[in-house]
Amino acid sequence: MKLRLLLPCLALLTLAAAPVRATGSSADAAAKAALSVLGEINGTALACQQLAIVSRARNAVATTAPKTRENGEIFEHATNAAFLAQGQGGRCPEAMQLVDRLNAAEGELARAFSQRP
Repeated sequence: MKLRLLLPCLALLTLAAAPVRATGSSADAAAKAALSVLGEINGTALACQQLAIVSRARNAVATTAPKTRENGEIFEHATNAAFLAQGQGGRCPEAMQLVDRLNAAEGELARAFSQRP
């Protein structure tokens, strides 16, 4: 008897939760993309000895993104890839180009994590 009442309730809960998962997925993708872009900027700045930009990129992640292993790994992987790519003969961009990219990336990061549930 109780099982007959429980099954419809479970079905309604499942249907109600479906839109939340879809929204969370796009928010997660935006957050991962923002972390990745900040990691790329960080790696390039590190290879090009732009230490103020390195510090600012790390600070943006530390103060905006939740401190999880996944977030840290996304940022570090992008940092390492950009650092190694820069060492393969890449030309260092002007500091102001990095700052402009960093400004945009900080905004994207803030938007991405403000949209997450």
